[in-house]
Amino acid sequence: MICYIFTIFFPQAADFIFDFPNSANSSHMLQIKKTFFIILCFSSLQLPAQSLRPVWTKSMASQWYARQGWLRGCDFIPSTAINQLEMWQAESFDTATISRELGYAQAIGLNCMRVFLHHLAWEQDQAGFKKRMAMYLAISQKKNIKTIFVFFDDCWNETYHAGKQPAPKPGIHNSGWLRDPGKLLYDDSTLMKVLEAYVKDILKTFKKDSRILLWDLYNEPGNSGYQNKSMILLQNVFRWSWQINPSQPLTAGVWNRELVDLNRFQLNSSDVITYHNYEDEKAHMAAIDTLRKYGRPLICTEYMARLRNSTFFNIMPMLKKENIGAINWGLVSGKTNTKYAWDTPIPDGSDPKIWFHDIFRPDGSPYSQEEVDLIKSLTGVRSPSQNQPVAFLLY
Repeated sequence: MICYIFTIFFPQAADFIFDFPNSANSSHMLQIKKTFFIILCFSSLQLPAQSLRPVWTKSMASQWYARQGWLRGCDFIPSTAINQLEMWQAESFDTATISRELGYAQAIGLNCMRVFLHHLAWEQDQAGFKKRMAMYLAISQKKNIKTIFVFFDDCWNETYHAGKQPAPKPGIHNSGWLRDPGKLLYDDSTLMKVLEAYVKDILKTFKKDSRILLWDLYNEPGNSGYQNKSMILLQNVFRWSWQINPSQPLTAGVWNRELVDLNRFQLNSSDVITYHNYEDEKAHMAAIDTLRKYGRPLICTEYMARLRNSTFFNIMPMLKKENIGAINWGLVSGKTNTKYAWDTPIPDGSDPKIWFHDIFRPDGSPYSQEEVDLIKSLTGVRSPSQNQPVAFLLY
């Protein structure tokens, strides 16, 4: 196992050991090098830092998944926060809004939320950050909602700062969302040590917390043009997590079939398989068929973009039928501006005719009552407004 891990994370070292150039006595040198490699592998067993728990077996993953029931929820940020820092910093941590909006989710039968963290909020106030995480978990528990926490993210703005966050840009999708760690990882050679301390501190603190469903270690690695540049951090965050060995499963969702190297590592390293898909039901089902070959439980951690024909009507019933977790992007429309499409800004900030993401307005009124009625029918919550069969709504 240690040899396997060693060659995953240090393939150049293995190449050096087994392919040393210009040997005068190649067979003799090869034997020496093989012996050296074996000694290196076994000697590493004595190092506590190299104690890595293995990926869960398929049986372990399936048993865990069977205990959860059908998972359904949203990627969540309170409507009063433009990004992860505004959600988690002490001066803007809004428990009233979090409680109210998770109440909207509970009322339609949702039972899990995917929530993004940010290392800078931890770095500036480690104890306070963990206290706020615990407060969030206490609120979500009261709503019978479990949490998927996300550590890193390669999407949207590459730079960030602590303190007051910018106002939303009118009509622009996720105008203030932050990558983590973003550009700073390539500008500051010391940051990797900070990130390791951050991940390990959070995992140690919450490693046995039953309110946490799973740990999503890296959102869309390779996005923003990073591609394989994200591999080092992706490998590191799994390695750090294996060292801590939390009771919850570990994952990093695949999202782009062209990122072959990253996909291979994510799929081979995740306890349960998570993925993103914003396509129609035919393309989405094809993705499911491909991922099913790995023999692990599936959770879709991002879907539902109405303008791309990924909707509650054609995707959510399919995911329930296939026993796949269904987590759509967006619960309540707010400062993230995700009711606007990725590539179709509305500069005057007027309401789009068709919302891209999100289910509710901040006052709790739904964007579409028919959508809410459908969700309730799938989650088992009776709706007084359902005066017609659900099949009629599946247009």
